[in-house]
Amino acid sequence: QVQLMESGGGSVQAGGSLTLSCVASGYYNKYCMGWFRQAPGNEREAVARIFTEGASTYYADSVKGRFTISQDVAKNTLYLQMNNLKPEDTALYHCAALSVHTSAVCSEVSLNDYLHWGRGTQVTVSS
Repeated sequence: QVQLMESGGGSVQAGGSLTLSCVASGYYNKYCMGWFRQAPGNEREAVARIFTEGASTYYADSVKGRFTISQDVAKNTLYLQMNNLKPEDTALYHCAALSVHTSAVCSEVSLNDYLHWGRGTQVTVSS
């Protein structure tokens, strides 16, 4: 069973940047990997997604052009580069994983399908 550990959160001013990391223990192969966030009083929402074997990525409309999801398979590590941060990006950011066979299946996975979750890293953006 894969275990996930996020890091890289912090407090920045609007317009700043942060890079989140998520290290996966165990087997990092054929997983749908996602970044999610939850702000106080709000439901958890999807931010970005990638399949460990490559192919297409997904971004929420609210982060397109500002956030970039990437991975280093050799290091079992998922990243989220966040640029031009806004106060509305303030949230607890989690990474999550689900074992799937293909990128096509990964593209159909919804938030509630993910089985493995990290505990999260806090991102706070001040205006």
